[in-house]
Amino acid sequence: MSNYSQILYEVADGIGTITLNRPKARNAQSRILIEEVDSAFERASKDTGVRVIVLKGAGDNFSGGHDLGSPEELADRELRPIGEGLRGRYTRSWDMNIDPTLRWRNVPKPTIAAIQGYCIFAGWMVASACDVIIAAEDALFLPTNFQYFSVPWDISPRKAKAILFESRLVDAEEAEALGFVSWVVPRSALDAEVAAYAGRVAENDPFQLRMIKLAINQAQEAQGFTSHIYGAHALHMLSSTGEADPGYALKKPGGKRRPMVQRAFENYELRKNRGAAE
Repeated sequence: MSNYSQILYEVADGIGTITLNRPKARNAQSRILIEEVDSAFERASKDTGVRVIVLKGAGDNFSGGHDLGSPEELADRELRPIGEGLRGRYTRSWDMNIDPTLRWRNVPKPTIAAIQGYCIFAGWMVASACDVIIAAEDALFLPTNFQYFSVPWDISPRKAKAILFESRLVDAEEAEALGFVSWVVPRSALDAEVAAYAGRVAENDPFQLRMIKLAINQAQEAQGFTSHIYGAHALHMLSSTGEADPGYALKKPGGKRRPMVQRAFENYELRKNRGAAE
């Protein structure tokens, strides 16, 4: 294992495994974690002994989203302050969310995300950069108009609108039906299933795998994938800035939870209660 502070990285049997390793913080994505994941993807990409890359989260959750203010994140901001005003916010958002996620999407090797528990906001973003997503039955996904807005490519535009307009969580079964998740397994079988599939992929020719991935990614590029990501990021910045407006419709919850996340959990409870009553 390499000497990282917020992730684990190991290589065995042709598989490079990157593990988000902040389980007490639900693997919240700090700047340090993003930088370490970026470093690990680059190492795995250049290592000829790695044929497949697996991305997973330690503990009960894949990722609860962005780090909104853990002690580690606040200490890092003290050392490396965010620039003032919109320019600073835009630069930080771009550097943390657009540049690295596009790099991970275009790593010239197959990538597999293993998802359990929460995969919320930035969790969805990171998972969406992977080629294959295998989810445990307990996985819960939450998309929105976030920085790396891949959602209309991950699921159909009409389904994306329906889910995002309401703001609600998507369980593993629905995520598979929507085409975001490749397949679903019992929680106890997740690690074994991912390892077995990664092993089968690793047996194939690396150059052919690279060409297959490039051909599929280029199909999206021909439709404007990266141009859309760039444009949608500006709309995200506009939308998030609008949350400070006096006329913003949602009540801001206590603590660090974003308003749309709070709304999604409220809707989730309503749907569960309706299901129990039927």
